[in-house]
Amino acid sequence: MAVEDSGSSGTAADSPLPRVLCDTAELVSLGRDAPAGALWKLAEPGRQLDANVVRLPAGGRVDTHTEPDLDVLLLVLDGAARLDSTEGEHPLRTGVLTWLPHGSARAVLAGPDGVTYLTVHRRRPGMRIQPPQAAGRLRPSLGGDGA
Repeated sequence: MAVEDSGSSGTAADSPLPRVLCDTAELVSLGRDAPAGALWKLAEPGRQLDANVVRLPAGGRVDTHTEPDLDVLLLVLDGAARLDSTEGEHPLRTGVLTWLPHGSARAVLAGPDGVTYLTVHRRRPGMRIQPPQAAGRLRPSLGGDGA
């Protein structure tokens, strides 16, 4: 089994520690008074995951889109919604955990009382500064599609 170095020296002083990040019950208790959009985002340095608590008001929606690279877990914390996919419509209610595999097209439509949900997925790698000789690899070839 391969073990990947996390970049830490391995001492307790600089190792990440488990901790409570937010109280989702408190976020849910805001109900209809909660602003639309992200109510909370995972922002811990060195993390390997991204996570968000999102509130959609009644009738709000996340338009149809396809995530080409990342699987996403969606857990409904409060309210109800409808997940539209190429397979049809799927009702979502409090407590329902849904897997949205990469490459799948999906849309979310909030129910009459809105919906609050948690999404979790692997973190996208950040952009890095590369040496000048790497720039040629980033340009699409002439007459090609860049693939």
